[in-house]
Amino acid sequence: MSKVVLITGGSSGIGKSVGEFLLQKGFIVYGTSRNPQNNPNHPFQLIALDVTNVETIQKAIDKVISNEGRIDVLVNNAGMGITGPIEETPTQEMRNVFETNFFGAIEVMKAVLPQMRQQKRGLIINVTSIAGYMGLPFRGIYSATKGALEIVTEAIRMEVKGFGIHITNVAPGDFATNIASGRYHTPVFENSPYKKTYQENLDLMNAHVDSGSDPLEMAKAIYKITQTSKPKVHYKVGNFMQKFSIVLKKILPDTIYEKLLMNHYKL
Repeated sequence: MSKVVLITGGSSGIGKSVGEFLLQKGFIVYGTSRNPQNNPNHPFQLIALDVTNVETIQKAIDKVISNEGRIDVLVNNAGMGITGPIEETPTQEMRNVFETNFFGAIEVMKAVLPQMRQQKRGLIINVTSIAGYMGLPFRGIYSATKGALEIVTEAIRMEVKGFGIHITNVAPGDFATNIASGRYHTPVFENSPYKKTYQENLDLMNAHVDSGSDPLEMAKAIYKITQTSKPKVHYKVGNFMQKFSIVLKKILPDTIYEKLLMNHYKL
């Protein structure tokens, strides 16, 4: 029997690649978008859903259950980026990103868990980020949202395991997607003490995304997780140095690791 998968943020980038790949593997795929009408020729069905609006979350999940009778896999992929010196980034913009990346992901999990508990099975895959394993300069708030979701996943997976539900994290590195276009960018202010270093780091971030890996790698990794009966707590998908940076953080003294990051970001 084909598995039913719901992918938040399925209109582009990693979400779209995952949906297309799972479709090829025989899954029944539903994606979500705030404005599905903007993607009329999408390869799989898109449902309206805004992760910051609980009513739209429930409507989308109810629609999938009404159509298919179940939801086997949730890929919690919807998210947004934010850049800027923390001192100069509006606090409300920080809250907005937490609402999407952290609380939004939690709300979707809360909405799908009753159905999975009734089924006595289900898999939730939270898409986080390798950036969530460390505080990155000018991306500290983004790192914080993804790191927070990693920790919450560790907790909730223990809470629901007795119901036959598995929850895991997948942390991607830099992938060639359109995430940069959807970020909130704190402006580079002319009189800012961060003007030079922030602009250099913005250029570096955009270059990393432009030269990032093929999102198909994430699609293959997520498919592989759906095929295992005992998913791990954490998965990392990225190039060697991105994954190795997490290992280095574990084994190096904090100040030495900080120096490595500062050298990398030319600070």
